[in-house]
Amino acid sequence: MDETIIVVGAGQAGSWSALTVRAEGFHGRVILIGEEPYPPYERPPLSKRLLVANEDFEHAFLHGKNHYADQRIELRLGCRVDRIDRTERQIRLSNSDVFSYDRLVITTGSKVKKIQLPGADLPGVYYLRNIEDSLAIRRSLTNEAHVVVIGGGYIGLEVAAAARARGCSVTVLESQDRVMNRVVAPEMSKFLTTLHRENGVNVHTNVECAEIRSKMNSGTDSAEGVTSADGTFFPADVVVIGIGVSPRDGLASAAGIACDDGIIVDGLGRTNDPNVFAAGDVARQLSSLYGRRIRLESWQNAQNQAIAVGKSLCGKGVPYDAVPWFWTDQFGINLQMIGLADGYDEIVIRGEFGSRSFTAFYLAGDRLLAANMVNTGREVRPTRQLIAERRIIDKHLLGDAGMPLREILKG
Repeated sequence: MDETIIVVGAGQAGSWSALTVRAEGFHGRVILIGEEPYPPYERPPLSKRLLVANEDFEHAFLHGKNHYADQRIELRLGCRVDRIDRTERQIRLSNSDVFSYDRLVITTGSKVKKIQLPGADLPGVYYLRNIEDSLAIRRSLTNEAHVVVIGGGYIGLEVAAAARARGCSVTVLESQDRVMNRVVAPEMSKFLTTLHRENGVNVHTNVECAEIRSKMNSGTDSAEGVTSADGTFFPADVVVIGIGVSPRDGLASAAGIACDDGIIVDGLGRTNDPNVFAAGDVARQLSSLYGRRIRLESWQNAQNQAIAVGKSLCGKGVPYDAVPWFWTDQFGINLQMIGLADGYDEIVIRGEFGSRSFTAFYLAGDRLLAANMVNTGREVRPTRQLIAERRIIDKHLLGDAGMPLREILKG
């Protein structure tokens, strides 16, 4: 009798898991279940193209619905899985439907962290995680609207750039002493702050928000602005909150699957239950490169880890242990981040720092940990290889823009 594989979570990771098992020759039943009414889509456009351009959102779809039918994947949308019964190998949906599985893949992704502030639930206050959020924010970004963004991370800065592109007045409030504090060096934070200020964004750091103040507008309460702990008032017609995400691992945890800020998996995507796998934002895996478990919130990981899990399900898996890769577009700058910079002790700049084209390398001793590329995408592939191979590198060669990285690889 044919086996059944159920994938819970119809985002990018879920889609790639389901499509990969078909591509690798699995002939059994494949069910892909998602809470949203849309077929699987990519999330990067939500804070970029979809916010800026007045166009439909279908361009974000990975494939049309017919593609899943053609691959004999049962796409069940608008459904929430409430319970996993590992003993019976069954899942129960919110509408009480029950499905049995032979193997289960959990790709439930992540959820936005909610801010605990008076007024955070007012009309005019938004979070950005799905298509509906993006469309609602876009409708609010009318010309000359006052926008306050709480949070100076990836999402916050991308929303700020999009709002400026739509003619809004924009203020970013960051609680730490610099933007993108967790992922880039102080030098890069300064570069990004300067970039935003030069494009008309008011960036304020070390700001503790105390309240989102309301107003009565034609009898309807809505956001009027944000008040900081020191009493400073930042007027706003629109408030967008982007203070990070957390893994949606509650379903797995309730079923007794090992979790620790995400579902713990091995290199093949297996959990502590041999019949249950996980991939994407929700999965935490040991990285041999960095010597610890990491959970990655990125487009690359959602796709490639899911492909690796799909192959594992078909007995063709090889341990997944990729070098992390992230990217963002802001004000004509494409910033790509390779690797994780934790533990670096020196930064080497290749090119003219602060220009519209340079690379910042993060080193620990003579080993390359990570790099930030500003409009130097051609250097991504050789840099990834240098990190993955743990090369001992002469920092003077790295900083020499006249020395092609491929020549360093040869040497």
